[in-house]
Amino acid sequence: MWDRLRLFLRFRDSRFEDLNRENAKTVVYRDFSAGLVTAMTAIPMAMGFAMAMGLRPEQGIIAGALACVVGRTWGGSKYQVYGPTAAFIPLIYSLMQKYDHGFLVAVSLAAGLILCLMGLLGLGKVARHVPNSIVVGFTVGIGITIAATNLYDVLGIQANGGPNLLTKLSGVMEHAGEASVFAVVLGLLTFGLTRYLLRLSIYIPAPLLAVGVATAIASTVWASKGLMLIKTKYGEIPTNFFVFTPPQLPEMTPAVWGDFAYYTLAIVFISGVESLLCSSMADRLAGNQTTPFNPDKEFWGQGLVQIITPLLNGFPCTGALARTATSIRAGAVTPLAGYFKAVLKLGMAVFLANYLELVPMACIGGIMLWVASNMIKVSEMQHVMATGRFHAGLMLYTAAMVPMTDFLTGVLSALVLYFVLRPFLEKKGEQEQEPEEAVQVAA
Repeated sequence: MWDRLRLFLRFRDSRFEDLNRENAKTVVYRDFSAGLVTAMTAIPMAMGFAMAMGLRPEQGIIAGALACVVGRTWGGSKYQVYGPTAAFIPLIYSLMQKYDHGFLVAVSLAAGLILCLMGLLGLGKVARHVPNSIVVGFTVGIGITIAATNLYDVLGIQANGGPNLLTKLSGVMEHAGEASVFAVVLGLLTFGLTRYLLRLSIYIPAPLLAVGVATAIASTVWASKGLMLIKTKYGEIPTNFFVFTPPQLPEMTPAVWGDFAYYTLAIVFISGVESLLCSSMADRLAGNQTTPFNPDKEFWGQGLVQIITPLLNGFPCTGALARTATSIRAGAVTPLAGYFKAVLKLGMAVFLANYLELVPMACIGGIMLWVASNMIKVSEMQHVMATGRFHAGLMLYTAAMVPMTDFLTGVLSALVLYFVLRPFLEKKGEQEQEPEEAVQVAA
């Protein structure tokens, strides 16, 4: 354990093995370029994630920048980009409907301590026992939840969604008469432009350009159409980003203790599974032929992300698959790319703050619909379906239960079914392998 701790506290380790005196200028330039592309892509996405969680837009910018610095310093991957991810949206949204940011900080601190301890105990390999069928089902379920939640913004409906898929959809039907055709057009324009530009080139900051075009239309041609803007809903976006936000707990009744345990375990599970999945795929996508990522050190880094980021007005974050893939394809070589991404993101956010306030909520809804669509990968689902009936059933069960109930109920019940039924229903040779297409997941 002490050997692991010494390794975990070492800043310069094998993650920087591809940087030396001979190639320093080239590597630093590549990392800077990757950081710039990723930062421009991440700003509107981070704001969208934060607002979808029931938090303020600037908290997404804070969380994305700070999590990347902390994760790149103490994590176990050379390439991983840390920040807000879609997997956390339903979880944090449900917490914010019942409690406040102080409670979120408290549960995140508890989850961070557990993750650090898991890393010290060498439990990084445990998360690898989660079958790919449940991971794919969970991803699809989260995508469905995000799409249903953000229909309100895309349609220009100012009501709030319910706690699960059925109540969200019934709410949309109930308030359908309040929909705005201008909001729908802006939302679909943002969605379509983002998708099209990214197909042209990974180097194009598609979300930022799409939001810019839609915002320009909303501020000029459709300025009098009553569109809800970020400024209308949240007020001005402050630029004094890092504010200390201590944990705060309400009166601890048995129900509150139950919620505390639920949200803590959920953060641990999402952080552990998603970060290791992202790290593994990053090594494959980058063609890493030297030292692979360290799962135990990754748990340690994830723990510190969950401890430090919420304390400075952020929220729980983990490895972001889409932004990691973007960073690698843009040329990232070492963790320096993550540091550049964090600094450039904050700098651009300060410069653009007055303009970001003018973004219509329909545009944010369009960005989140794009995120949701990228989470539902037909190729991954086909891979699981081809594996066998047992894993196909697990995937479909998880994909349905997550949006119909909640994250932890859906995933934990699927895990119970997996371990109980596996000896009887999993045929010989049916064990899964992760598909190569999984590196394309946006989360």
